Amino acid sequence: MENQTIIDSEKSPNIWKVYVSWAIRVLIAALFLVSAFAKIYPDPSMLFSISKFEFTQLYPMGFGREFSAFLSRFLIGIEFALGFLILLPFNLKKVVIPSTILMLGFFCVHLTIEILTGGNKGNCGCFGSLLPMTPLQALIKNLLSIGLLVLLYLKFNNQLKSKNSIAAIGSLSLACIATLFLMIPMKFQSESKKNVLVIEGPKNEVQINNDTIVNEKNQTQVTVKDTSKTKKIENLGPKKKKSGFAKIFPKIDEGKKVLCFFAPTCDHCMATAKELTELKRSNPNFPDIQMIFMDEGPEEIPAFLKFAGAEYPYYVMDIIEFWQTIGNGRETPGVVYLWNGNVQKFYSGIDKDKFNKEEFKKIVQ
Repeated sequence: MENQTIIDSEKSPNIWKVYVSWAIRVLIAALFLVSAFAKIYPDPSMLFSISKFEFTQLYPMGFGREFSAFLSRFLIGIEFALGFLILLPFNLKKVVIPSTILMLGFFCVHLTIEILTGGNKGNCGCFGSLLPMTPLQALIKNLLSIGLLVLLYLKFNNQLKSKNSIAAIGSLSLACIATLFLMIPMKFQSESKKNVLVIEGPKNEVQINNDTIVNEKNQTQVTVKDTSKTKKIENLGPKKKKSGFAKIFPKIDEGKKVLCFFAPTCDHCMATAKELTELKRSNPNFPDIQMIFMDEGPEEIPAFLKFAGAEYPYYVMDIIEFWQTIGNGRETPGVVYLWNGNVQKFYSGIDKDKFNKEEFKKIVQ
């Protein structure tokens, strides 16, 4: 009986180490699998999410458009593979754990450079739009993950029962990578045509009784034309400036305009477009609406506009150019309220800066 007690006490530390080692492996696996899934969320068949990863993580490194598209699918496939392999008994100590640390280290270096050069701004894209993280948060997450893997390698070495099977590792990795390329085929700008449709809308006019009005806030004098019993205001608002969008929509810097940044397959974008249509129908003086679509699923634009309930001038923009234009840290749907080329309001994404129909109605009025 006494000998049995001694044996049990000797086994208990080993059992504890087994539990801890498995807890670390499950946690790391979950981080990699969620991270990989988030980069293709919500619809793997579309380019919307993966293009954001390319723009925020790969394109700033100097990779070209085509190579970024290839590398994004390759890296996400590797993330899926490592997430599965950390749970399997194939070459854990020699291949899987060192490879996982190496990949995390690569992104740590990139995030550190990003923080030092651009600051801790916006969503780094590590977890896509599923779990937004700043570059600093992502760096801390990666460093903690590396610490856990080093601890697993050094302190729980005996609990890592490993089989020597490079073939199994290679087969699983290739399967994950190939699946990504099949699910999300690479698509380049030349495969689709950009469309510009310009529609002239009625000028917004307001009746007044005075001959001259000065906008005190912006110190802009306005001209008033007398037409019998009524007079009309023209060019009321801040001094005209170039918004940078006149090359797409020639008259966008004249008066009040609404410029939207949408992805054709984005449900939130479709809902926002429908709300804008409702506002325009309820207010005859509502600003003209123009749209810039990301070049992902452009064939869906007619269905998008049908859901929105109206036809609008639109322009299809290359994915990388789209993210550059909307600005780093901003998401879709994007709604910009311009007055004489001046940005009055910029709604972005689906969180704190998301489009607010009632608020925007008051702002425009």
